[in-house]
Amino acid sequence: MAPVISIVGRTNVGKTTFLEKLIAEVKRRGWRVAVVKHDVHGFEIDHPGKDTWRHAQAGADIVCISGPDRIALIRKVEQELTLEDVVGQFPEVDLILTEGYKREGRVRVEVYRSAAASEPLCRPEDVVAVVSDVRPYDDVPTFGLDAPAALADFLAVRFGIGGA
Repeated sequence: MAPVISIVGRTNVGKTTFLEKLIAEVKRRGWRVAVVKHDVHGFEIDHPGKDTWRHAQAGADIVCISGPDRIALIRKVEQELTLEDVVGQFPEVDLILTEGYKREGRVRVEVYRSAAASEPLCRPEDVVAVVSDVRPYDDVPTFGLDAPAALADFLAVRFGIGGA
C-alpha cells in the first residue's frame, strides 16, 4: 500500500493551501496521488433535486455517477470508516495524502503558522515534519510554507516514493 501522510494543524493555519501546493509538486514529479479530506461534521456532495440525490432519497445504498473523465461514488455507511478502510480503496497510487485525521493518522505533517496559532497542535514525537514560518521543534525537520518541493524530497527519501 502507498504511504499515507496526514496533513494536520489547527483551523485556519493554511493546511488546504499548502496541500494544494504539495499536490501540484508531486504531480509534477509524475507521482499518482490520492487525497482524502476528513470532515468530522458530515457532508453532502449531492444537491437536492439532482438525479443522484433523488436516487439516494429513494433509498439506494450506493449511488454512482460516471462520466468520460471521472467517477463519483456515494455510499451510505453504518458508522464512520477507519482511515485504513478508506485508503484501502486506492490501490493504484504512489502516495495518499489526507487533510485531517489528526487522531487516526499514523504519519503526520503539521502545518503551523505562528500568526494563526500560539502553538502547534501536535507534540514533536507525533509528527515526521512541520511546515511553518518558524522552527517550533529542534528535533523535527521543518519546511517553509512555500517549500512543497523540499517536503516532497523529504517524503520521497523517507518513504521510497518515485524511485528515491
